Amino acid sequence: MRKVFLTLAMIAVSVGMMAQTKFHDVEAQEATGPVKSIVSSIMGNEQTINFTPEGKMEEGQFTDMVYDENGYLQSAKMEMQGMKLDVKFTWKNGKVAGNTVNMMGQEMTATVAYNDKGAPMSETINVAGQFLVTAYSDYQYDDHGNWISRKATVQGQTMDQARTITYYE
Repeated sequence: MRKVFLTLAMIAVSVGMMAQTKFHDVEAQEATGPVKSIVSSIMGNEQTINFTPEGKMEEGQFTDMVYDENGYLQSAKMEMQGMKLDVKFTWKNGKVAGNTVNMMGQEMTATVAYNDKGAPMSETINVAGQFLVTAYSDYQYDDHGNWISRKATVQGQTMDQARTITYYE
């Protein structure tokens, strides 16, 4: 059961993402600025997300992305470990306030609380009334003010999370 919770926590972390001129997919990935790509490493798993100059994610992590008129991602589909997932996002003050993942008829909701630098300080996941809280700490930031490393603590286990961010010039 613990392994399932940790897997669900990593799904939510990654979750954690238009015919417009500005998209907010970079913000959905907890970053700001002219981000070209983010390469994340969590528990030995590496993931690369590429962005257009307008801030839209290139399909890969998500498919069938739906945006509102302001370029905020509202819903998408993703596949993880052979499961097809529907993801819905809620936004507040330009940041993802939470998401809901429908996984095999089961809803998992995640809510995010942010620190004064705009990075998540905690994420609470609710799966069928069971709550899992991930606390984030020990942030290090790059020259653009985006986090590049942090610690995530879930059920007493601490994991290092790192990412490399490249920017458009």
